[in-house]
Formats: sequence, C-alpha cells, structure tokens
Amino acid sequence: MIRYISVIAVLFLCFNSLQGQNQSVLDQSSSVKSQVLKNEVKYSIYLPAGYASASQNYPVVYLLHPAGPANTVPNNESWYGYGQLKSYLDDVISKGDIQPMVVVTPDANYGTKRISYFNDPAGDFNYEDFFFREFVPFIEKNYRVSKDKMGKAIAGASLGGAAALQYAIHEPDAFGTVVSLSGAVRGYVPGYLKNRYPDINEEILKKWYQKYDVLSYFDQTQKETKIDQAWLVTCGDDDALSVNNAKLHISMADKKIKHEFRIHDGAHDWDYWKKITPELFAFLSNHMKEK
Repeated sequence: MIRYISVIAVLFLCFNSLQGQNQSVLDQSSSVKSQVLKNEVKYSIYLPAGYASASQNYPVVYLLHPAGPANTVPNNESWYGYGQLKSYLDDVISKGDIQPMVVVTPDANYGTKRISYFNDPAGDFNYEDFFFREFVPFIEKNYRVSKDKMGKAIAGASLGGAAALQYAIHEPDAFGTVVSLSGAVRGYVPGYLKNRYPDINEEILKKWYQKYDVLSYFDQTQKETKIDQAWLVTCGDDDALSVNNAKLHISMADKKIKHEFRIHDGAHDWDYWKKITPELFAFLSNHMKEK
C-alpha cells in the first residue's frame, strides 16, 4: 500500500511539473545592468505556454510602453496591468489565432520620471544606445528568441509608438515588423522640446531632433523608396496626435511607400490600446517568421 501511494505521489508531481512547463510565464521582476545608462533597467517578459519544454526559438516582439496617459504609472508593467496583455495572449495563442511568441517590454526610466527612448541631447542618457547595444543582445543571449530580422518586431504606444518608428528608421535591418499605436510623432516644436530639455540651446535641440523627426524623414524620402519591413500605423480619431499620424500616412502614401494605416474610434488612452490589441497582434503574427 505504501509503495502504491508513493507511485501515485510521484506521478502527481510529474503531472504538475509537466503542467507547469505547458503554462505561460510572465516575469516582471528581472532587470539588466546597463553600462550605457549606469543603472539597472527592469523589464517584463512574456513566455508562451510550452516555452519551458520546447527547444526552438520564438518570434519576439519588443513592445514599448507609453509615457502616460495621465493618472497612470507608465513602466514595463503597463501593458500587463492596464493592457491586460497576458490573459489576452494566453487566450489567442491557445486557440491558435496567433502564433506563439515572446513579448518583452523594457522600462523607459519611469523610476526617475525621465521617460525617454532617445539618446538625449545632453549626452547623459543614451537610451537608444542601451536598447540596441545592451538590451536586445541580452534578451537574445538569455532567451530562445529569434535573432533574424523577420522574426523580430518593434511596437509601442504613444512615446513608445514614436520610438518604434524611429528605431525602425535608424536600424532598418533590426526588425521585420513595425507597429506604432497613437505614435507621438511631431515635427520640431520648440516649446515642447524646450520644456523637456530646458538647459539645452535651441540650435543644438533643433539639430539633435532632426534624427527623431519621422514626419520630416518621410517628407524628404524619395518616391517609391522600398522599406523592407511591414509597417502598421494606427491612431484614435479623438486623439490630438491623429492629425500628425494622418500626415505621416499621407506623406508615405504620396511617396508610394508600402504601409498599413488605420484610424479607429478612440482617444489617447488604454481603452483604445486594449481595443486594438487584437489587430496589433494579428498583424505581428501574420508578418513575423522565425527561420
């Protein structure tokens, strides 16, 4: 009888172990030590069901969080708290609606309230350098994710959406799929930038911002320039940024640059971003391919 009970106990433990390996994991407590930023940078990472027991690499989405909206805490946990992303991904992946994928969100320095994805004009906070030189290599070394362009995507909302576009332009071989939700795209706005960087000379600011001005970039791009990436740009019709996102679409369309553009009912908030999450991940799943 004792032997029988022991066998049952072992089988129960094995079953629980297998069940655990077949469940998704959301880790929001890990961090990477950055030499560039001279700081620990937290990140959230979603590993799909089956990851623990599999051996293959997975397509990976680098999903950037917004810098707002008001009365929210914009950090690496935003997509899973306000956006309820884990339950959504668990559901659609289990149903086979989208392919299994890893989703990772780095914190953009919420702890100091200096939220930025830029290499700042003062040269003392080079987040973009951190992202490409340290963060992406760290994720690729420590997780089974795609290192191939077509298996990697960059996406984000608001400031994160603008950064997704900027990163895709600056490093065209890094990502095969690019998505901006309510992207904070704008031309050079002296008052806005001076408010962010009050100690920087305006001429220096103007020259620095040229690299991040997505609207001017496409205005100056030649017609029918081929972009070897799948682009999706979306915005809510009640969002103050809808005008600039529409201008971006018009500029790209005028130059016959292939992309997808959507205006939906909605504002600049998590209600809108949650509503279009299915469209976001359907687009990502349809375009990402792991060799």
